[in-house]
Amino acid sequence: MNAMLAFIRRVANLCSKELRVILKDPASRVLLFVPALLQSLMFGYAATLDLREAPYALLDQDHGPAAVQLVANVEGSGVFRRVATLDNERDIASVVDAGKVLFVLHIAPRFEQRLSAGEDTPVQVILDARNSTTAGTASGYLGAIVSRFNTDWRTGHGGADAPLTMDVRAWYNPNLETRWFMMSSMIAVLSMLQTLMLTALSVAREREQGTFDQLLVTPCTPTEIMIGKSVPSIFVGLVQSTLVLLIATLWFHIPMAGSLVTLYTGLLVFTVACVGIGLAISSLAVNMQQAMLYTFVLMMPLVLLSGMTTPIANMPTAMQWLTTINPARYAIHLVQRVYLEGVGLGTVIADIVPLLIIAAVTLPFSAWLFRHRLV
Repeated sequence: MNAMLAFIRRVANLCSKELRVILKDPASRVLLFVPALLQSLMFGYAATLDLREAPYALLDQDHGPAAVQLVANVEGSGVFRRVATLDNERDIASVVDAGKVLFVLHIAPRFEQRLSAGEDTPVQVILDARNSTTAGTASGYLGAIVSRFNTDWRTGHGGADAPLTMDVRAWYNPNLETRWFMMSSMIAVLSMLQTLMLTALSVAREREQGTFDQLLVTPCTPTEIMIGKSVPSIFVGLVQSTLVLLIATLWFHIPMAGSLVTLYTGLLVFTVACVGIGLAISSLAVNMQQAMLYTFVLMMPLVLLSGMTTPIANMPTAMQWLTTINPARYAIHLVQRVYLEGVGLGTVIADIVPLLIIAAVTLPFSAWLFRHRLV
């Protein structure tokens, strides 16, 4: 009995000592509780695959009562919100390519006449399938709306068959294969994870191994040291992207529609922006353990708010604003447009400019932190 009490006392003392060590450092106390609280709120609001007021465009070439009723059913569902009314079929490509709408609902001429005659009446849905998950969800919602329309039509006009059918056309991913969306996204995401980790550990490793002071007495200036720490990480990040690209094209046979020059131009700017964030983490961290902890805490929100797992349009407005400072958001959009859509450099400049701004902010900031920590 006494031996058992002594055992419990020793273990309790060790546990008490470990807890005091963990809670002694104010930074550790913050890291224990703040990330869990923030990430719980972030996941609760942002991690949803449900569609709410998803943008769509309408091309109504019939304007009859049946067409009006169908549109009312779509907009009355609370799932879709019309953001554009098109005049002709030539306008479809521009709104879909720009990513302004999730789909275009095309009601052809003689819609009312064919329904009244009991003929098979298709309504065309042109999906932006670059995000196959969201496109598939939207198609499911529309299928339910069409089914309800058919029920109402049979009730009011008779007939046993369902006169209205959906003619779904998925652009950029005809079979709505999730792999196409995921693999193209991974070209940017895996590169970001590797680059952040490498750069975050670079300066922290020197401090922990005691070689940081030796590095400072070399002829190299702080700027040269920062460049020396950045270039290998950028190179490794691009190699990671290349590996994922090769697997996507050669192993999974996902066709690449765009130019490699455009793709790597965007990836290079994206990797530089990630290096700036990683160097800032590394300058703040005292040792490698702290650098890894900071990086893991940052990675989850960066991936969650990138639009890879959940559509950005579904997130609350505050979250959508937060995504504007996330480099992964622009990189994933850029890679998907180049890889699946085949757009050129002029089209993806809207994604490259924010990445350049992020790099222009994070790199000088990390350099300032680096010099500040030297003092």
